[in-house]
Amino acid sequence: MRFRPCIDIHNGRVKQIVGGSLRDQSDSAEENFVSEQTAAWYASLYRRDGLKGGHVILLNGADSLYYEATRQQAEEALGAYPGGLQLGGGVNPENAEGWLKAGASHVIVTSYVFRDGQIQYDNLEKMRNTVGKEHLVLDLSCRKKNEDYYVVTDRWQRFTEVKVTPELLTELAGSCSEFLLHAVDVEGKASGIEQELVRMLGSWEGIPVTYAGGVGSMGDLELLKELGRGRVDVTIGSALDLFGGCIPYQNVVYLN
Repeated sequence: MRFRPCIDIHNGRVKQIVGGSLRDQSDSAEENFVSEQTAAWYASLYRRDGLKGGHVILLNGADSLYYEATRQQAEEALGAYPGGLQLGGGVNPENAEGWLKAGASHVIVTSYVFRDGQIQYDNLEKMRNTVGKEHLVLDLSCRKKNEDYYVVTDRWQRFTEVKVTPELLTELAGSCSEFLLHAVDVEGKASGIEQELVRMLGSWEGIPVTYAGGVGSMGDLELLKELGRGRVDVTIGSALDLFGGCIPYQNVVYLN
């Protein structure tokens, strides 16, 4: 299990938010933490500590009044740590190569591939042909409905009909190099991990998988390591002292 750092950018600022509260219409979200530091400052810190494979996420849509400020922060972060960070948020074949040229090691895609409630295989093929499987991460961020987890799109606001299962991971693994999954219902709450989801991810043996959501203590990390059988990497946001939480950043650096 490795620690993957994060830089979430909303309205031009590095923030930690409650994932399920994000709303495009008003560019609003319930905020846990708003940083005084820039995205490039965090990227430089991760570079200093040799933390690779973290992700920069743009939390504004392209039609937002804040998008340009958010995009600029993301570009500066990638420039501060070229090849060390992945980039997600509104990625499509038209802009993906630009993000790689700006310094992203991978692009992270959800909404372009999971559209109208289904997997759009033509779009997946376009993304793979554009950037190469080795530079593509599929974001399977999900929310629970009834007894199953479903992929959610459009900055976690819209349910698809795609269930997150080991069979889905196996099906999609041939088209990407990694998976990223935010457990959206606990994202930003530091209230404990989605144990059922982590157990399922740990039962699957394939390409790298990174889990995010609900980690609030070092005990949660130990549980994640156990349930994920050491196969599932982790991202920590609001609970990290870098973002106003109680888990010391240096403690998780040592995980790597």
